[in-house]
Amino acid sequence: MADEIELKLELSPSAAVAIEASGLLPGGSTRARQSSIYFDTPDHALDRAGVSLRIRKSEGKRVQTIKAAGASTAGLFARSEWERAVMDDIPVFDAATCLPNSLDDCIDTIAPIFEVGVDRRSWIIAEGDATIEVVLDRGDVAAGDRQSSICEIELELKSGAPSALFALARKLDAVAPVRLGVLTKAERGYRLAGPAPAMFKAEPVLLADGTAPGRAFAIVAQSCIRQFRLNEALLLAEGSAGALHQARVALRRLRSAFSIFRPIIGELGSALAADLRWLAAELGEARNLDVLLARTRPGSLHDHVALARDAAYRRVGEVLEMPRTRQLMLDLAEWIARAGWPGPAEEDLPARAYAVAALDHCYRRARKRGRKLAGLDDADRHEARKAAKKLRYAAEFLGSLFVRKRDRRRYAEFIASLQALQDQLGALNDLAMAALVLEKLGVAGDAEASRLTAEGQKKKLLRAAEAAHGQLFDLKRFWR
Repeated sequence: MADEIELKLELSPSAAVAIEASGLLPGGSTRARQSSIYFDTPDHALDRAGVSLRIRKSEGKRVQTIKAAGASTAGLFARSEWERAVMDDIPVFDAATCLPNSLDDCIDTIAPIFEVGVDRRSWIIAEGDATIEVVLDRGDVAAGDRQSSICEIELELKSGAPSALFALARKLDAVAPVRLGVLTKAERGYRLAGPAPAMFKAEPVLLADGTAPGRAFAIVAQSCIRQFRLNEALLLAEGSAGALHQARVALRRLRSAFSIFRPIIGELGSALAADLRWLAAELGEARNLDVLLARTRPGSLHDHVALARDAAYRRVGEVLEMPRTRQLMLDLAEWIARAGWPGPAEEDLPARAYAVAALDHCYRRARKRGRKLAGLDDADRHEARKAAKKLRYAAEFLGSLFVRKRDRRRYAEFIASLQALQDQLGALNDLAMAALVLEKLGVAGDAEASRLTAEGQKKKLLRAAEAAHGQLFDLKRFWR
């Protein structure tokens, strides 16, 4: 068994050519053609258990590899793997095979799911006091009749500090654009084997009670970065409204994590938080126009909004291609990997105890901000909406620490009620934003614009929001 520490980077084929020709990597490289078959049960039981199983053929030899899911999900991978030589493309299961006992009953149904073929070029280089293996893979993954290309660089730390991986990544990005990678080849294959996604929602955050709060923050932040990068890739490829929305959700979740864990991380992330605000704001105009367009009937106003939306999406593409955006993701991943958080005797403060205090704080703030919603102006209602969102994110980040049956029942009720409040506050915000966007477009006096901002809609939404607020704060807290 070996523990790997890798930094994965995604790049275009033309960027790969530029990096090879740059002289940054030494001439003494090795080349190999690798073909890998990945195996699972028909219902993907291995994948659900966090295990990948493959047989890789290279230079006439076959090696079976089992990998267990690692703690990192945003660029920097640290995971365990077990390897053994095999004679053919049939997996070997014996007493030495490291699979969870829970999979014993389904071993007979394990079969090929997808295949990955890559041309690999490798270098061993020195970066300061560290030794790094640089691997450039170009090829494709195939599942049935579906196929997708692969072009990525993996930087594997052989010796030295992980910071050397990021230093080298920045040198590569100075030659040609590279982006933080968050998908393993196995994940690429599984995604290809299923329906094509239009967006990526937040994945569940799983924390153990003994987790130190600083480590909990790292897990939460890595989850947010992963969500953003998955949706960013869809945005760059397709300009999907769903992907844009979820990319902004990922940034908002990450900014909330900075706030929720501020007693632990201190002000170390203030510069990064400022860049996150900048990026979220740059994506905001396109999102506002998406929402307005969905509410607009066919006609001249609809066409006018659609043209503005198209221009806003072009700006989104420009922002995502900026070095500042790419470097922000690398900076975040490195900062999290260093994990040198200040804070009061963190090792003596289990995550559950921290969670209770953090949830109480968010709860009190959301309750206070949302009182007498009908009497608030748009700006104060927006603050109430932000407080409700932060409470929702805190609950999702920390909810897995509360495992009793009663806790889980209360958690489900709490999240459902909080979602109902968010829906009403979100609709009120959309109404307020519609008026601002229409005024900016110079069409506020249009008949269709007047329908979209009619005062009667606000009164109905305010009544529903006040009712939802009361219902939420009548519930028992799942963390108490």
